[in-house]
Amino acid sequence: MRRLTRARASRHDGGVLDMIWASLVLVATVWACLTGRTEALGDAIFVGARAAVDLAIGLGGAMAFFLGLMKIAFDGGLREAIARAIAPLLRRLFPEVPADHPAMSAMVMNLASNVAGLGNAATPFGLKAMEELRHLSITPGVATDAMVLFVAINASAVTLLPPLGTIAVRAAAGSTAPAAIWGPTLIATTCSTLAAVAAHYALRSRPRFRHADARVGVSVAREAAPPALDPAGAAASSDASTQIPAATGLSRGLVGVATFVVPAAVLVALWRALTSPAASAQHVLIPAVVAGLLLVGLRGRVRVYQVFIEGAREGLEVAVRIVPYLVAMLSAIAMLRASGLLDATVGALRPLVGPLGIPAEVLPMALLRPLSGSGAFAVMAETLKTHGPDSSIGLLVSTIQGSTETTFYVLALYFGAAQVRNVRHALACGLIADVAGFAGAVVACRLFFGAAGG
Repeated sequence: MRRLTRARASRHDGGVLDMIWASLVLVATVWACLTGRTEALGDAIFVGARAAVDLAIGLGGAMAFFLGLMKIAFDGGLREAIARAIAPLLRRLFPEVPADHPAMSAMVMNLASNVAGLGNAATPFGLKAMEELRHLSITPGVATDAMVLFVAINASAVTLLPPLGTIAVRAAAGSTAPAAIWGPTLIATTCSTLAAVAAHYALRSRPRFRHADARVGVSVAREAAPPALDPAGAAASSDASTQIPAATGLSRGLVGVATFVVPAAVLVALWRALTSPAASAQHVLIPAVVAGLLLVGLRGRVRVYQVFIEGAREGLEVAVRIVPYLVAMLSAIAMLRASGLLDATVGALRPLVGPLGIPAEVLPMALLRPLSGSGAFAVMAETLKTHGPDSSIGLLVSTIQGSTETTFYVLALYFGAAQVRNVRHALACGLIADVAGFAGAVVACRLFFGAAGG
């Protein structure tokens, strides 16, 4: 079932990408022929393809390092701790779902994984949650309130930890402060999540979206539902080989000392950064996160080196897997830019969005973000290469990347898992979240970095 659902979602996202990619290439070719820029267009194909491979090489090391650290913290119990913290909130947001039902446990683990920045780990729990919510529905094929709200929150992608993928791309592009977008991204994704939740409550009772049997009934009998998951321990992905069997007195002492010494050292660095005009607190964030994630693993008796290698291997696989997507999209965008059409379009839109403080150069990213995650990622990478990762445009597109998830992909994936045909107001909630995330990114970047320029 899960494999079938992923295939359906891939076809959905791929269909959108088919149209977008083909349109970019064909329109760029036609425009170049009309304006006499065919030579530049031909050169752009090879330049874009080479830039994609160079980016992937630079990205691979950073992805390997940070995903290795995230796996250490994951196996050390970070996600379970977050799950325990957010479980009471979910019971308030989803009162129609019984607290002891497997759907609630799966939702807790899914959102805990998202909050921890473990998007890939969150997907299996999300699919499980939708399958269990389907058991509670009394109207097959129609999205319940709980389904809509759950998918809307997933599409808004609230994440507390740094957006490591975006930071890695910024570092590969030569940024002097790759983590500078952490704060603005947190603001933007918070705006999108709050907007998604508010839109759900505002739209669910409107005649167009209301359905007589769409609400989940807590008295509905379960259809052979499996036992509830234990949020504190069911999601532990590591086996016994990744755990240290028994902590000796010496190892416990070293971990205890490190638990106090490392935070103290980070506080000293933060104080120095805040009191010295030549330093920046942003430069302390990534070392602090690295040390914190490692300490979580040590306190959880994780074999940190072994687990790091496993996570780093996954990071390299991710970097290799996105190369074809980067080559396709960066080459197409390079063709569009070489043809002159992109500059003409940006120039035409600038008078409309300029008074709002929005650089027209970020509009392609904003429009593509809800449609295709890989496409938006490639557009961000190309924009950073063209305008610089630390320019106001580069900072804004980096923030937009982390403000929401790929709305159409999330809807296709999760509602496909529940065999839902009538999604009611879920698409409206997702698109409202996209707009709110974009607006939050613009405002947050202004607060952190000043007015948008070039």
